[in-house]
Amino acid sequence: MGGRRRPGAHRPAARLFAHDRALGARRVAGADEAGRGCLAGPLVVSAVCLDLGTLPPAGRRALRDLDDSKRLRPEVRTRVAEAVMRHAEQVVVLSASPATIDRDGLHRTNLRLLARALAAIQPCADVCLVDGFHLGEAAPEHRRVVGGDHLSASIAAASVIAKTVRDRLMTGPVADAYPAFGFASHVGYATLDHRSALRVEGLTPLHRRSFQSVAYPPA
Repeated sequence: MGGRRRPGAHRPAARLFAHDRALGARRVAGADEAGRGCLAGPLVVSAVCLDLGTLPPAGRRALRDLDDSKRLRPEVRTRVAEAVMRHAEQVVVLSASPATIDRDGLHRTNLRLLARALAAIQPCADVCLVDGFHLGEAAPEHRRVVGGDHLSASIAAASVIAKTVRDRLMTGPVADAYPAFGFASHVGYATLDHRSALRVEGLTPLHRRSFQSVAYPPA
């Protein structure tokens, strides 16, 4: 007869926290971004530091649905983001405008924001993790974790915060400012509706001109 499953053991959060605890550090920070593949809107980066040594049972329960932000339904993601804000030791959010992305390049902008977000965690975490990228020697000491948003609790928390912040901007003020584009549904990604709006309306100031996208109308 098999042993009984521990309550909550089937949840991704149990695996995510197990990954970070296996690092042997108490304070673990993770960094991730949202909006990297969008045609319009800002790039948003977050760093989240979790104190695994002092996280109370109430915090663990509140974060029981933590997972890669892309795997969470919007209502669950909102609830998890609120739990991260309550129970994380520190949360940092930075953004770059489309103009900055066009000027400096998406990849360079992304790495710079990730490094700045981790550097803003003070005092520095015992271990810093980054989803997918090595940030260079100028950044705080860190470890690159490929697919980290579905492996590490701290990176997953950062992914949830970054996406929640960006989605609220795109579905609120941005959608209100440009109602013809339907940003509330696609938040800047190259969906069919977004492409159709681009053919009719042209580019807005929020579109990234440096992107060579077939969705853009001819100049």
